Amino acid sequence: MIIMADEQQVQVESKEIMGAAPDAQPSEKKSPRKRAPRKQPSGEGPASPSSAPSGKILLFGKYSYDVEIRDPSLKNYVNLRPLVYPNTFRHGSQKKFSKAAINIVERLANDMMRGGTGSKIGGHVIRTKGRLQGKKITVMKIIENAFDRVHSQTNQNPLQVLVYALENSAPIEDTTRVRYGGIISNVPVDISASRRLDIAIRNLSMATITASFGGKKTMTDALVGELVLAARNDVNSYAIKRKNEIERMARSAK
Repeated sequence: MIIMADEQQVQVESKEIMGAAPDAQPSEKKSPRKRAPRKQPSGEGPASPSSAPSGKILLFGKYSYDVEIRDPSLKNYVNLRPLVYPNTFRHGSQKKFSKAAINIVERLANDMMRGGTGSKIGGHVIRTKGRLQGKKITVMKIIENAFDRVHSQTNQNPLQVLVYALENSAPIEDTTRVRYGGIISNVPVDISASRRLDIAIRNLSMATITASFGGKKTMTDALVGELVLAARNDVNSYAIKRKNEIERMARSAK
């Protein structure tokens, strides 16, 4: 019995030397579990100053994309994808009908970035020497200022005014040249919706450049005047004149 007591005493002393209690087990402290940061879904994030309180994206942070398109043939080609500053860098330009996927305001800006036609329009040779070629930010600023002026004059959404102007200045008929043997004649043909929109945008941009040629007006004033006149279907609009001329030539070729 004495020997057993001595053995127990030796075991107790050895445990005390190791720094542990005789019968106590070492306590395990669990570290607090760290939670991974929550990933926000794509398209969500902190509200930007350019977005509406309800979460809608506004053009230039000011104008709504809730626009009415009255022409049923242009609904598939007038792109109103919500973008604050519509600039897609023309991705996918090699695909067919890729222009239908570009915002309509960006298409207007792309058409205004031209160096001139090199031909006489209104008695003048329109050649701007490349002042707007590649200057997307400058053209977008011109369009933004023009939209502000249109909103103050008409008290309407300038994007809606632009859509009305495109609908009114898009021709329905055109002529093409057909050759029968050695005789060339003009034949009236219908125009596809994509080409109708192309012609309307080109006429609006050409009217802006023509009116501002020679320093008579600024580009902003010329664009404001053309948008307001074309939206009202006024015959004084250059785009409306070109549309009437194209359709008159088609009727006379019948």
